[in-house]
Amino acid sequence: MLKSSVSKVRGEDMTEEPVRWLDDDERRAWVNLIKVLLTLPGALESQLLRDADLTLLGYMILARLSVVPEATLRMSEIAEMANGSLPRISHAVTRLEDRGWVKRTVCGGVGVGRRFTVATLTDSGRARLEAAAPQHVAAVRRLVLEPLGEDFVPFGIAAERIVKVLGLPTDVLPPAGS
Repeated sequence: MLKSSVSKVRGEDMTEEPVRWLDDDERRAWVNLIKVLLTLPGALESQLLRDADLTLLGYMILARLSVVPEATLRMSEIAEMANGSLPRISHAVTRLEDRGWVKRTVCGGVGVGRRFTVATLTDSGRARLEAAAPQHVAAVRRLVLEPLGEDFVPFGIAAERIVKVLGLPTDVLPPAGS
C-alpha cells in the first residue's frame, strides 16, 4: 500500500502533507507521457540505426558539434548536453571516432593547467550528419509534430518548464549554417 505522505526526498526534510493523488485525467495524461518517454527514443534510434548507422546519442553529439564554434566541445560539455556520465559519453565518442566522424584531442597539461579532452566534428562526420538529417527530421515530424499538430509548440514550451525544474540548460543552438 502507498503511504499517504513523504518525509524525505533526496535527503531533504519535507513537511508532512497528504499526498495529492492524480485524478483520472491527470493519471491518463501521466501514463501516456510515460509511454512517450519510454518508446520515442527507441523509435528515433531505430530509424537512425537503420538509415544512417547512428545511435540517437551519436546523432545528437554530431548535431551539437555541428553548430558550435570550431565544431569542438569539451567532453564534459557533451556530457552535460546529453545529460550523461563522462564514461557513457566517452564510449559514444569512441564509436564516432572509430568511424572517422569525430576527432578527440587532449588539451592542457604541464604549465597550462588541468588537462581536458575535446571532441571535434570531422568533415566526414559533418557529411554523415547531413546525410542522416533529412530522414531523421522526417521521423521526428511523423512521430511527434504531425500527431501534435498545432499543440506541438505549446507542448514544447510546457516541456521547457520541466527541463528547468530538472536543472538542465534550456538554450537551443541555431541550425548548422545559419
